[in-house]
Amino acid sequence: MNGPVFAALLGLLLGASPAFGQAGQAPARPPARPVPPAQPAAPPPAQPPLQPPAPFPQGARVAYVNVQAIAQLSADGKAAAARVQALQQKKQKEGEEKAKALQANQQKLQTSGSVMSETARAQLEKEIERQQRDGERFEQDAQSELNELQQELQQDFQKKLMPVLQQIAKEKGLHALFSAADAGLIWAEAGLDLTLDAVKRLDSAKSGAAAPAAAAPPAAAPPAAAAPALPPAAPAPAAPAPAPPGAAPGAGTQRKP
Repeated sequence: MNGPVFAALLGLLLGASPAFGQAGQAPARPPARPVPPAQPAAPPPAQPPLQPPAPFPQGARVAYVNVQAIAQLSADGKAAAARVQALQQKKQKEGEEKAKALQANQQKLQTSGSVMSETARAQLEKEIERQQRDGERFEQDAQSELNELQQELQQDFQKKLMPVLQQIAKEKGLHALFSAADAGLIWAEAGLDLTLDAVKRLDSAKSGAAAPAAAAPPAAAPPAAAAPALPPAAPAPAAPAPAPPGAAPGAGTQRKP
């Protein structure tokens, strides 16, 4: 089993990436409408419940696993999905806050622009343009950050899973171990499905690695100097609302393709 085997894993393991882009420009005239609440990311497709493992056929030299099910059922897979969901929600909230600020200025320009001084109106239009540019950068940065996290978690999960699968294959004397989703599997003996075995071993390896650290007595050592704290990460910019209906010329910029 190699890298391409995990192509289908990413979508299920990490969930669908939310669309941070905004709708196109609305026609002028009607008043600006409230920004609709962000829709949550679609959950990954549910896998059919796995049946209890059947006895492994004696003398079998090939077997298969459901990598997507391993990601769904294992502790590592669940933790990875939770991290992605948390980042999605964080970016969504930031985007909503920035969109509200932009919409407030757009509404102000539409309702009060005609009675503003020329200087005040120009300043407001300039601020709206800045908010729209910031929103475009947020959209790109947020999606990039989410993609980077997905790739990092995918690689980490693969590094943990591969030794487990290799150990299973070696113990059972297999000549080949297939990914059910990628191998075009139509039918196979139920006993050849080693998915639950892989989940059990993956979780056991995780808990086994943590147990010795918890039981180890504290070592007597002189107090070490505290490591310098890392500076907090700068918050990503957030996605703006679409250009306001009826905004005056120069009140907004066209979105990048």
